Amino acid sequence: MIIAIVGATGTGKSSLSLDLAEFWSDRGLAVEVVNADAMQLYRGMDIGTAKLAIADRRGIPHHLIDVLDVVDEASVARFQTDARAAITSIQGRGAVPLLVGGSGLYLASVLTDFQFPGTDPDRRAHWEGELERLGPAALHAELERRDPAAAAAIGPHNGRRIVRALEVGDITGEPFSAGLAARATPWQPYRQFALALDRDALVERLDERVVAMWSSGLLDEVRELLPLGLERGVTASRAIGYAQAIAQLRGEIDQAQAIAETQSLTRRYARRQVSWFRRDASVEWLDARADDLVAQIDHLLEHPAPVSMSE
Repeated sequence: MIIAIVGATGTGKSSLSLDLAEFWSDRGLAVEVVNADAMQLYRGMDIGTAKLAIADRRGIPHHLIDVLDVVDEASVARFQTDARAAITSIQGRGAVPLLVGGSGLYLASVLTDFQFPGTDPDRRAHWEGELERLGPAALHAELERRDPAAAAAIGPHNGRRIVRALEVGDITGEPFSAGLAARATPWQPYRQFALALDRDALVERLDERVVAMWSSGLLDEVRELLPLGLERGVTASRAIGYAQAIAQLRGEIDQAQAIAETQSLTRRYARRQVSWFRRDASVEWLDARADDLVAQIDHLLEHPAPVSMSE
């Protein structure tokens, strides 16, 4: 069985995953973590993604971290292939795969039997033309009208993925998110546990995290990534925090503006994450501030998942 620890950014998923892995390892059950945070795939993007340093991973094997250069384009289809290969390998060693992250589309592509449709050059060209003419916000509004679940997962700034979602809708006649529905056929048996925080507590935590990113050296990290092609990276250059740091280094905004914009975008991203996971009836929610989360999950796994959960 695959165990997934999911939820919004800043809720403590990484820390909980290490606690769980240690708890089960002490009882003779090997555990390996598979990253499901799209931005942690990138080498060198550490501070802005809250990536655990190797020294902080407590000896727990981690997979799909630092596997892309900043000029590479991340894709859900590639992630599905790579994550499933990692999971199969982990299971072959008799260990438990622990899938950890907040990128809802990436998680669902692995956990459910989602098939990626082909492409249609004409429809792709049409929507790319509309993106150029109208901008990503207008296309995102169209996607939200057609497919609210996909719009919530993708967000209003990722023009490439918005175009793809609209293209798929045109090709299949179904929403892009149709294959990611909560009741879709699982790829393998799995349980998903999401960490929840009330809005005020989450906002405070996220705002503090952004300030800490700058004080921890995000600008220096970005300076080192620029010669490696960060600005040319279709995906990496748009990462929240990195785009704002680039703008600050260019002199387009000052540090206060960069931090404020990053805080605002991070809060919006967290809302979209929560919305995505709330739509998934397979998710089992836990209070992120509980001091017995490991024990709760261990206990829940001794019992079948609830047959019906409200969306």
